[in-house]
Amino acid sequence: MFLTITTTGTPEHPATDLGFLLHKHPEKAQAFSTSYGTAHVLYPEADARRCTAALLLEVDAVALVRRGKGKGRGGAPDAALAQYVNDRPYAASSLLAVALSSVFSSAMKGVCTARPELPAVPRPLRIEVPALPARGGPALVRQLFEPLGWTVTAEPVPLDTEFPQWGDSRYVRLELESADRTLAEALRHLYVLLPVLDDAKHYWVSSDEVDKLLRAGEGWLPGHPEQKLITSRYLSRRWSLTRQATERLELVRLAEADDSEVEEIDNAVEAETETEERPTPLAVQRREAITAALKASGAARVLDLGCGQGQLVQALLKDPAFTEIVGLDVSMRALTIASRRLKLDRMGERQAARVTLLQGSLAYTDNRLKGYDAAVLSEVIEHLDLPRLPALEYAVFGAARPRTVLVTTPNVEYNVRWESLPAGHVRHGDHRFEWTRAEFRAWAEAVAERHGYVAEFVPVGPDDPEVGPPTQMAVFTLTTPKEAKAA
Repeated sequence: MFLTITTTGTPEHPATDLGFLLHKHPEKAQAFSTSYGTAHVLYPEADARRCTAALLLEVDAVALVRRGKGKGRGGAPDAALAQYVNDRPYAASSLLAVALSSVFSSAMKGVCTARPELPAVPRPLRIEVPALPARGGPALVRQLFEPLGWTVTAEPVPLDTEFPQWGDSRYVRLELESADRTLAEALRHLYVLLPVLDDAKHYWVSSDEVDKLLRAGEGWLPGHPEQKLITSRYLSRRWSLTRQATERLELVRLAEADDSEVEEIDNAVEAETETEERPTPLAVQRREAITAALKASGAARVLDLGCGQGQLVQALLKDPAFTEIVGLDVSMRALTIASRRLKLDRMGERQAARVTLLQGSLAYTDNRLKGYDAAVLSEVIEHLDLPRLPALEYAVFGAARPRTVLVTTPNVEYNVRWESLPAGHVRHGDHRFEWTRAEFRAWAEAVAERHGYVAEFVPVGPDDPEVGPPTQMAVFTLTTPKEAKAA
């Protein structure tokens, strides 16, 4: 990862003042050990007229994985190879932001022991980042930096210069220029906005991140037009932390408007007389809708096909109406996590007899799946390439043939309601497609007709009058006379 900071000087304020501000001597190349590699500081040029400081971070990919311990981007649990083969060593991210705060901590705080007057002096600054992940593209880069007074150049990096028809990557080459800016302000902007643009952090986000955000955002974040997006992404979309940060930022804004201290505003608010209910997460609403549909169908023996880490299996186990629950997934890693989540090794004998975890693929028929009352495909079909859907269709509706099948999938029309989701993007990087309500209905009705089912459609989540619900669910019921009579 590489970043440069350039300034120009005058006889009164030579450019080499940058060395005092950064507490790094221009004539030396220095190296600093960090938790995830080595940070190098050097000066490609340094004279009274122009001075450039460069920060080069060499990421130790092995240390990143070992310290990640399965959390965050550094230790992703789903694919062992992806832990080592990724963009972390090359593109600016939260790793570089942490290095900035570590190596240039005094400069970020606006402290200069040798020349105390320097940090408050605005100066011309030019910052360059050759490779910056920007989930939202150049337009989002401008939305974040231009309100802060920066002149922004964000050029998309092509996927391959030899094959321009492949289009652009999600990376940009960033240049920021300002004729009148303190270095401390610039570093705080970078510290917050680099991981916001990457939309990921390499470490677990805890409550102390709120304090870090407010410290770095002091003086500019409360009035930023994209404050909500910045706060949400910086805190990895953790609802409780985002709400806490938003409330504290609102207090800052009110205090500034009233020309008073935050403590005065905070103390003036009476104790809460009512508690605002936390909105129910969509995943919980989805499980509740599935459980309700299963109970309405009278199912007792249920398949959770593509069970992932076992959240739905865990929810169904709480209801004694479901006497047998089978979770099937192609990933042994996911099944291992599901087993730990369910505490199968410590579960009582009677309870353990109700649940089974199986490895298998829905691309093939599987005799183990026959004879069940109901099957659930919750957020599964969108992870398959479209040409593979007929194989899944036959395996579930043609071969297994449970009396009831529930299928949930995202409603792509609702994506415009997600503020943090860039236009034209799907909700998850592994989604091969996302359907409109009409597309999902057409597919479901065709499947039902081919295999002797009837399909009904149920909204999951808030049903927006314009774009529908965030999740759409189809309830398939077997209607072939002979099989329906037997059921």
